[in-house]
Amino acid sequence: MTQTRPLKTNLFNRNADLLHGPIFKNLFLFMLPILVSNLFQQLYNTVDTMIVGNVLGDTALAAIGSCGSIYELLVGFGIGIGNGLSIVAARSYGAQDEDLLKRTVAGALVIGLCASFVITTAGFFGLRPLLQLLDTPAEILEDAYRYIIVIDLGVLVMFFYNLCAGLLRAIGNSVMPLVFLLISSGLNVALDLLFILSFGWGVAGAAIATVLAQLLSTIACFIYAFAHYPQLRLSRQDFALTRSDICQHIIQGIPLGLQFSVLAIGIIIMQSVVVQFDMVDGLLVSSAAQNGYGAANKLFCLISTPLNALGVSMTSFTAQNLGAGNYKRIRQGTLQALIMLLIVGVLSATIGLLLSINGLYLRVFLSADKVTPETIRYGNTLVYVDFGLFLLVGFIYIIRNCIQGIEQPQYVLCAGAGELIARITVCLLLPAAVAGGKVDANARPLAFYALCAADPAAWIASDLVLCIPFFRHILRQDYRYLIK
Repeated sequence: MTQTRPLKTNLFNRNADLLHGPIFKNLFLFMLPILVSNLFQQLYNTVDTMIVGNVLGDTALAAIGSCGSIYELLVGFGIGIGNGLSIVAARSYGAQDEDLLKRTVAGALVIGLCASFVITTAGFFGLRPLLQLLDTPAEILEDAYRYIIVIDLGVLVMFFYNLCAGLLRAIGNSVMPLVFLLISSGLNVALDLLFILSFGWGVAGAAIATVLAQLLSTIACFIYAFAHYPQLRLSRQDFALTRSDICQHIIQGIPLGLQFSVLAIGIIIMQSVVVQFDMVDGLLVSSAAQNGYGAANKLFCLISTPLNALGVSMTSFTAQNLGAGNYKRIRQGTLQALIMLLIVGVLSATIGLLLSINGLYLRVFLSADKVTPETIRYGNTLVYVDFGLFLLVGFIYIIRNCIQGIEQPQYVLCAGAGELIARITVCLLLPAAVAGGKVDANARPLAFYALCAADPAAWIASDLVLCIPFFRHILRQDYRYLIK
């Protein structure tokens, strides 16, 4: 076993010490760049949308919007696998085993390459039928396909981008992933303008800009990682992987990838029911439900950013301490994170509810002509339900990532499955029952409340599953499953 080498510290190579010292302080310092990254990602997505909408018009914007759930389905699977593989790296780093860390990185690259090939191939043959299955309007179908097929062909790039960022976080550096995100976002905006305005490539140009920006940032990220961290520099012998190495990567990576995809499927189904509230006799008569739901969902994503960042931080924290055998520190860190959840969660929920007054948030995410009393009613319904029970999803953010970090992915996958089943059941049955059998624009307001209840129902189902490993392993400090 070769011990990992101590790391030099400077502004851009600042590794948070998650193994020693005050937990709260070190977690906060590690989490802060992740939080800034998430917030900037939200801002960048808004800017990117504005460029497409202003230059190409509403039709192109609608085409890209119709691909949102499929985008999450494709990219989310790759991101989930990358996160799972980086957990193994964090544990190796915590164990101070440089040889194991290198084999872990090599295995992650191999598994990632294979998984990306499978995703891309499946998408190449299945994307058009999937768009048709989701009732994508005929007038935007071709633009939607042009956009999402380019994204599909770039899955490999996006996977390696997120894998490299995950590896840096796994060894305690959350600053440089932020730097490369800023670079990628700046390049994306510049390339958007070049490909759309100058080259006239339309929605395909927007997708190419996204993939190319991430490709250039991925190359820069890998160069930085291998140049500054000797323990990440690979040789041919590091790729001499055993069956045990491959199995460990598959066990950690695939379930998390599936979990991300399962969540995306649930959202797709929920959105399909939302559309029904804008229809009468099969005809679209309004967009109030879709606009209100979409804006409220954007607000939820923005407000939940701090808890999401804390959750991501807990993955590296628990994985490193698992590798170091600091089981007591895992328990202490998890409990402190839950205290942070209580404080931040209550504050975040309060802000979200305050922004619902007179539909204030709608005026941020929608144009003035789309902010109507009906849009406010639909949007605020989701806000009241989701932020009123915000701590339920906050628990998921924290504990799910902790469970990932202690290498119990089967619980994470089961939690995702429970979340999907609960969401589908409520979405398909409860609104129709409340509406008297038919969900449409004339349904009583309580029916939309019933639909929004799918979120807390899904959260409760997930929380119940996650409580099992939380009590069994983290609170009791029982890690006998590590003994082989």
